[in-house]
Amino acid sequence: MKRYRVVHTTGFKYSGVVVTSYNEARMLPARDETQLVFSGKIDITPNGSSHEYSDYFGTRTIFFEVLEPHHELTITSTSLVEVRPSDHKTTLANANYQWGALPKAIASSLELTDGIALTRRTSPPSELLKFAKKCAAELSPYDTSLAVMKFIHSKMTYLHGETGVHSIATEAWTKKRGVCQDFTHLALGALRSVGIPARYVSGYLHPALEPAIGDKVVGESHAWVEFYAGSWVAYDPTNDVFIEDRHIVVAHGRDYNDVAPLRGVYAGSTDSELFVSVEITREA
Repeated sequence: MKRYRVVHTTGFKYSGVVVTSYNEARMLPARDETQLVFSGKIDITPNGSSHEYSDYFGTRTIFFEVLEPHHELTITSTSLVEVRPSDHKTTLANANYQWGALPKAIASSLELTDGIALTRRTSPPSELLKFAKKCAAELSPYDTSLAVMKFIHSKMTYLHGETGVHSIATEAWTKKRGVCQDFTHLALGALRSVGIPARYVSGYLHPALEPAIGDKVVGESHAWVEFYAGSWVAYDPTNDVFIEDRHIVVAHGRDYNDVAPLRGVYAGSTDSELFVSVEITREA
């Protein structure tokens, strides 16, 4: 297990005066069996009233409002979290889980039902759908999921600037280039199209395979997939790896729309510029 301090700063610079803004932030690590959160706080400048709640998908969400005039809005999340590697290896239960068990499981679980519906962002391109159907005809749900994500990894090149935050899976596939959001949307669409529940996971990734204790590095927000094969299995199609103790979970959802770190509305200036920075330090 590894312990990390994460400082995530984001916000907007406005071309003029904003008189009020209402926002939601999803920037605090999740509390579950793989993560022990020692501390987590969000600082907002200018100050505004706020409260925390769990959204529909169980994500820790901060709603806040700023009612004084401002030219810039800054949100800084500071967290100390211990990540414990999950048992992601090919267990007999997951490897042997069969297609016939999925319909009953989906029918009895709203969580799985939410994970099976395609969205505009995740609708898969025809080439990828054809490959996924071929895998589903020959392999188990578990092996199909891994084969599809490895196929995406082999065909796509990770490259900033080719897609944007509003891009959809088919656009990224046409270019064969994109970022983790695109890899994840492609995987979700392909898996859901053949009947495998899958969900979008957002969080942070430490860039070093073996992070040194005390070193502060430039980290990044990241996205990956959890698919269902008798239990939820986490996999990172961008890096073609199972989720280890370098991944820190923040949010779950159907696609990026459900997990955006910062979203809101404002009155006043019509132009805004987003800024983002992430620093990660391994503490233990």
